[in-house]
Amino acid sequence: MNYIGRFAPSPSGPLHAGSLVAALASWLDARAHGGRWLLRIEDVDKPRAVPGADRVIMQQLQSLGLHWEGEVLWQSQRDAAYLQALHTLQAAGLVYGCGCTRREITDSALRGPAGPDGERPYPGTCRHGLAPGRTARAWRLRVPAGIETFEDRWLGPQSQDVAQAVGDFVLRRADGLWAYQLAVVVDDAAQGVTDIVRGADLLGSTARQHVLARCLGLPLPRVMHVPLVTDPRTGLKLSKQNHAPPLDTQRPLAALQAAWRALGFADLPQTQVDAFLTAATGIWARAHPL
Repeated sequence: MNYIGRFAPSPSGPLHAGSLVAALASWLDARAHGGRWLLRIEDVDKPRAVPGADRVIMQQLQSLGLHWEGEVLWQSQRDAAYLQALHTLQAAGLVYGCGCTRREITDSALRGPAGPDGERPYPGTCRHGLAPGRTARAWRLRVPAGIETFEDRWLGPQSQDVAQAVGDFVLRRADGLWAYQLAVVVDDAAQGVTDIVRGADLLGSTARQHVLARCLGLPLPRVMHVPLVTDPRTGLKLSKQNHAPPLDTQRPLAALQAAWRALGFADLPQTQVDAFLTAATGIWARAHPL
């Protein structure tokens, strides 16, 4: 199987130091294994998208020497593909309408036990049909019983009982927008992605994405979840929501060295971006074989 990787930022703002760690790891893994590296703009959550942020992100990547192959894919242009996936699941009896409000879901979930990461599963209120007078607001996957196991290339063996830890998760939201989980699974398959390298904050999504891919009859990419960068003052992960400052692309080598250190490596002596990336690719290939 030829390697195909991808970087999939949300355009809610420019890249910051934390997002560069994921981008660099993903780019290096693709280059180290002779693969292609794709760029996907995950703007499926349209209210959070900042106009022009996608172009800023693309400019930042280019300034850092992280060039992608092929056409950029925007999730906001993929409605037909997501609708087809939903219809496939509906035909198999794997989707149901949920009439619960957000407050009702929260109140019901709080009465049950929390999962190992603090997430409270949807209690299945509408699994066996809508209550009288209710109409479907969102659409949920009927999650099958069983434990999903996988090998993370950075973190090692992982497992989760998705039905118990997460419950029947949303595929199409009450506002009509597509859920992240559905969009990611459909797009990874459509783009032929074989390897996902991303931040460890998305580790908790992997098992449910595997469950959904199995329900759709889609292949499961290999996964690697790399360390997060945290704010030394607050201990919180750097994110656009936490107002992380944008990358200084006027000093690309310094930004790349910082991301390289966050991935557990010592600074490299190279003084040019291209030379740095070439050296880092060779080291990555030895450190993280397939």
